[in-house]
Parts: sequence; C-alpha cells; structure tokens
Amino acid sequence: MHNTTHWLSLAVWVPIGAGLLILMTGGDRRAGVARILALAGSIAGFLVTLPLAADFDRRSSTMQFVELAPWIERFQVNYHLGVDGISVLFILLNSFITVLVVIAGWEVIRDRVAQYMSAFLVMSGLLNGTFAALDAVLFYVFFEATLIPMYLIIGIWGGPNRVYAALKFFLYTLLGSLLLLVAFLYLYSRSGGSFAVLDYHTLPLPLDAQIVLFVAFLLAFAVKVPMWPVHTWLPDAHVEAPTGGSAVLAAILLKLGAYGFIRFSLPILPDASHYLAPLMITLSLVAIVYIGLVALVQTDMKKLIAYSSIAHMGFVTLGMFLFNAYGVEGALVQMISHGFVSAALFLCVGVMYDRMHSRNIADYGGLVNTMPKFASFMMLFALANCGLPATSGFVGEFMVIMGAMQFDFWVAFLAATTLITGAAYTLWLYKRVIYGAIANPRVAELTDAGPRELLVLGALAIAVLWLGLHPAPFTEFMHVSVENLLKHVAAGKL
Repeated sequence: MHNTTHWLSLAVWVPIGAGLLILMTGGDRRAGVARILALAGSIAGFLVTLPLAADFDRRSSTMQFVELAPWIERFQVNYHLGVDGISVLFILLNSFITVLVVIAGWEVIRDRVAQYMSAFLVMSGLLNGTFAALDAVLFYVFFEATLIPMYLIIGIWGGPNRVYAALKFFLYTLLGSLLLLVAFLYLYSRSGGSFAVLDYHTLPLPLDAQIVLFVAFLLAFAVKVPMWPVHTWLPDAHVEAPTGGSAVLAAILLKLGAYGFIRFSLPILPDASHYLAPLMITLSLVAIVYIGLVALVQTDMKKLIAYSSIAHMGFVTLGMFLFNAYGVEGALVQMISHGFVSAALFLCVGVMYDRMHSRNIADYGGLVNTMPKFASFMMLFALANCGLPATSGFVGEFMVIMGAMQFDFWVAFLAATTLITGAAYTLWLYKRVIYGAIANPRVAELTDAGPRELLVLGALAIAVLWLGLHPAPFTEFMHVSVENLLKHVAAGKL
C-alpha cells in the first residue's frame, strides 16, 4: 500500500532535524532559544504522527503509510518504512513522551541545555525510525543509533557514577545487537539477497536453523527488554540517568526489545518460537516473581521503580509467548501502559529530587503535608503501577493473566503474584515517602509542584485513566494485526 504522503519520514526526520538545529544555537548563552526550539520541535514531531492515527485503516493487517526508496542499491538495502496496528501506537507514544520530557527538563537542566534537548529530539526520531523500519539494515542502523544519544544523556547529565552506568548500558546492549546483525546476514543469504523484513516471514527455514536464529534474536532483544538474567545494567542506568533520561529509557527504549520479538522472532521463526516458548515463559515468570521481591528491599526510589519496570516487562514477554490473542494484545497494552506509568513515576521522583537532591526513601516522609497536589498525582501513578482496575496498569496485566489462564493455570497463578508484590513495594514506597509526620526538616520547607510539573503529570494522568477506563481505541488498532500474526505463527507450527 504505497502512499503519496510522507508522514513516517516526517515522524523520523522532523525531530532529528529540530535536534540538529538546536545544536547550532551554540552555547548556554542562548539556552532560552534552545528550549523554545526544543519545545517547538517536539510538538511538531508529535503533530506529524497524529495523521498516522487519524488515517489508519484498522480493518487492514497490511503495512500502511509505506515508503520505499533505494538506499544502498548494490546490496538491495532500501529506505523502507511502514506501520501496522502494532507499531503505529509506539510511534505515537514515543512522540508524546518526548514533548513531556522537554517540558520536564525546562528549568532543571542548567548547563549544556542545547545539547541535552538535542539528544532527546534526535533519539525520538531514531526511535520512530526503529518502529517503522521494514528493511533489516535500516532497522539495525536505527536500533543501534538510539544507543548514542542515551549514552550521552546518562554519561553527561547523570549522577556521580554516570560514566560507569553509561558504559555498562552501552556495552551490554551493543554486544547483544552484534548477534542480530549476524542473524540478518544469514536471512539475507537464505532469501536470495533481500533485506526486506516481510520477505523473511515466508522463508522456509528448518527448525535447527530457526533455533540458532532465535537465540541470536533473543540475546539482542532480551538485553533491551531487559529480561532476567541480563537485566543488571538497567538499575544502574536508571539511578545515574537524569530524570528525562530515565523517563525515555523506561517508557520507550525498553519497548524496542519487546517490539523486536513481535516483529522478528515470532513471524520469522514460528517453529522455534513454539519450541522455545517454555524457556521464554520461565524467564518471564522469574522476572515477574523474583524481581518483584528484589524491588521490595530497595532503599533508593529510582532503583525500586527500575526493578518494578523489569517485573512489568516480564508480563510483556510472557504474554507474547502464550500464542493467544489475549496474551499478545495484553502484552502490547501493557507496553503502552508501562510507557505512561513508568515515565510518570520517574518524573515524580524527578520532582522530589529537584527539591531535595536525594533519592533515598529514608530522607522523605510526610510529603503530603507540604506537597498535596503532587501527592495526589503520585497516588494515581502508584495505584496504576499496582494494577488497580480503571487505570492502564490493570488492563494489560488482566489480559495477560486471562491469556495465561487459557494456556496453563499455574502460569497464570505465578503471573498473578505480581498483583501482590507490585502492590506491596509500590504502596510501601508511597507510604514511606508521602504519608506520616514530617520526619526531615527539609521536607517541611518544600513547595508543591508548579504549573510546569503539574502540566506534565496531568497529561500522563489523563493517558493512564483513558487507557484504563476506555482501552478500546488502543486495542482496535492492534486487533487485526495481532490476529494475522497469530494465524501466521500457528501455520508455521511443525
């Protein structure tokens, strides 16, 4: 379905162009100009993604808004973009979060403002490119390029151990991705010299070759999700990253791994996906149960939310390998919900950190007395993190548990323990930070969230409630694409 509009190219290149333009504003003397350009660029980047939602045909499972142009003709590498009902939502989510991150860093970032804003806008464009790429080389280029701005964001604006955390993040994710390139080169040779991802869906591959490729994909994508046991880079990266960096890392970058499974592992390697599903389900359940318990003992707010992210992403990988519509759609809804909720929680920690310069839970207590507006927003996000009905956190988890019930009762039972551990660590964090008497004299002097902070938290609160109360607009996008994917994966079953 070729089109004459170039909305996907705009979604990729408008933020990147704005980011490069901001770099040209120069030093911090023109920080105000950089901020205004960043806001304009991020809003423009969000606006050009709206036609993707408005003109999207929800009854079709084919790729839409397709753009195809030769790039490296000798190797048949094409600039090939397109979205289906699965990827279009992530482009919207990414562009939405980018606007909020620019607003959130408005006053907080004082030095190298232009470079900071530029990094986020360039990353936003690269992420949209990753979600829209239909050419294996193009996907790989975007997938790897997103590492660079994130590495700089952690390494330059991060905390005291930022260089260690940035290097760990970079090396972990890079080593996994090199196997991805090898897998793509193998598929290229088997498909008679094509890098078009959709051509790989119909490749007849023997099971042993599929399993080797699946492991290569798994190592690349599992690090990004991150799945247990390759998750250890994430808490370090989150603790050291600036608030905006944590929000984008949790809301969007972690989704690249899960998106990789659904775009590559399942449709290209259906037999291996079924064969290795028990392994994937086991790893996901370990993440849900064990990492949930690890989150309980954290003393640092960001670490607690980082571990909670790993447990919630365990739900996503679990849902994908149940091979039923509830599981896969639940996983996708959970990815979007986690994008809203984790970004909101990290931004909440940022609001407190900007005032107190501490992330230790023990340094807080009684915040509701001085910051009541902020406390009520954080309450909503905490409850969404627990999976309270009527919030976005409930919808995805409930659908995955329903899918797990169709698959096996004990899998569903173990997955459902997250509703207990999740409530335990989230509410315990909330109680210690927000409730009680004011324990620290510095808390007594705090001022409530200002209009800029309330705008960001308010936008996320609307998103969390909208997805929680009326998920149909979100699920309608993905329904036909998910059905088509499941038919394809079932047909490949040996």
